[in-house]
Amino acid sequence: MAKQLIVSGMVQGVGYRASFAQVATTLGLAGWVRNRRDGSVEACVHGDNAAIHAIVDWAKRGPPAARVSAVIVAQSDEPAPDDGKFHILSSV
Repeated sequence: MAKQLIVSGMVQGVGYRASFAQVATTLGLAGWVRNRRDGSVEACVHGDNAAIHAIVDWAKRGPPAARVSAVIVAQSDEPAPDDGKFHILSSV
């Protein structure tokens, strides 16, 4: 299963990507997270249904300094990373 998340609010400059990657890794998810030019954070996660639901729930809160206003979740057709790990990508 794979999902794409777009997280908006005060989510850049507050450790959101690093925290997201740490939680995703702990949950056994593969994929990536990155900042977007519009101030949001985008992620693609691959894994089992329970782990994906857990990261979506976490994404709605984020780390303590974040102020999440919305999380959009959509199905993703993007393949999982070849190495099966979770990555922090450069901003787009």
